[in-house]
Amino acid sequence: MAYSAHRILFLGLCLLSGIKCSKVVLENNGYKNLVIAINPEVPENTSYKLVKNSKETEMVRGASKYLFTASAKRFYIKDVKILIPATWETQPNYARPKTESYSEADVIIAAPYMNYGNDPYTLQYGGCGEAGRYIHLTPDFLIDDKFLQIYGPRERVLVHEWAHLRWGVYDEYNEDKPFYFAPDKSFEATRCSVDITGIMAECKDPQCSGIKPCEVDQVTGSPTKKCQFFPDKKQRTTSSIMFYQGLNAVKERHNEKCNGNKHALNASVTKTCHKVL
Repeated sequence: MAYSAHRILFLGLCLLSGIKCSKVVLENNGYKNLVIAINPEVPENTSYKLVKNSKETEMVRGASKYLFTASAKRFYIKDVKILIPATWETQPNYARPKTESYSEADVIIAAPYMNYGNDPYTLQYGGCGEAGRYIHLTPDFLIDDKFLQIYGPRERVLVHEWAHLRWGVYDEYNEDKPFYFAPDKSFEATRCSVDITGIMAECKDPQCSGIKPCEVDQVTGSPTKKCQFFPDKKQRTTSSIMFYQGLNAVKERHNEKCNGNKHALNASVTKTCHKVL
């Protein structure tokens, strides 16, 4: 399973408007021509940290190994090209782009967009099984290790987002309905799989320095909006990447024991979601 990375001088800024046409191809189980583009508006000193510490290549290399394991040795990332802004100082190992462009990049590294903050996300318009447009990562997400505590290892985050981008897979949690009414008349946290153990609680303060039991809505009998599901750090189940990839035991995407999440509610539309990872 070989992996290679090439840095390409990015000439000019292409707008994100227009039709997205990824050039990624699957060849002998390896994904080729993955393009990561750094937005020219990212400060050069910040960009320098990315390149100097090889944060992007380190993430992709780890993602390739994780994807290989999660897909039962069916897929891995064979090579990646990194588009660098033309405003950067030229280096001997930089090459000019051939057909690569910012507008067609699979992963963009850019400043936080509106309400997303530093959350990694995939611009995904279609339904289950329809590919997304691009993955958006922020420089802070790649540089600041404090985000590892929030999102988990970067390589796992990339595989999670790759499933959105490449296969149109949904998250296996539901932010609109984080809890559902179980058959035994209790409330369960929306997750996949239900074998993931944890507790339902709410933070004591904005910094979540501690937790307390969830308050219950006296009208509906359901937990209030402040209530969250806190998964145990140690798990026996190995799924699911699309629920929370940061758990150490998680290395699979799909498990039949899913309830209440967007993926489970829409997967009947197509079998695509059940055929990947």
